[in-house]
Amino acid sequence: MENLFHRTSVRKYLDKPIEKEKILQILRAAMAAPSACNQQPWRFTVVTDRALIARLAATSPYATFAAEAPVLLVISYRKDCQLPEFAPVDTSAALENLWIETDALGLGGVWMGVYPRQERMAKVAEIAVLPQEEEAFALYALGYPAGEIKPHDRFHEEWIRWK
Repeated sequence: MENLFHRTSVRKYLDKPIEKEKILQILRAAMAAPSACNQQPWRFTVVTDRALIARLAATSPYATFAAEAPVLLVISYRKDCQLPEFAPVDTSAALENLWIETDALGLGGVWMGVYPRQERMAKVAEIAVLPQEEEAFALYALGYPAGEIKPHDRFHEEWIRWK
């Protein structure tokens, strides 16, 4: 459970490539997430091309820092799945797994929302050349952290109701 408290948003990265094995391990963790009717709607596009990363980072004012990340993941989901209304929820679970494994491997990352902003979803899908049956969901910047990651505790007992 320690890495749940260690995981945080990392927006500054070392200029160091990420090993393919680590990227695959992170994506394996993502795909271990639960999904409605086991539909597993998530899809992942791994982007390492600097020019393409810069174009994707420009799709949101909150993603500009991602232009410096060595890897940018485009996370999407299938529209043609069994329960499409649950696809964004399922993909969120996959992204959380992905983020926890990122930290466990000594890497850093940050989830940048694209969904539900239709204009951002369309722009990311266009730039990443996603298949027609997929919707862009999020961007995830990935790299070796440029600074120290400090554990945090966001527990608020006052947010809990006992009945």
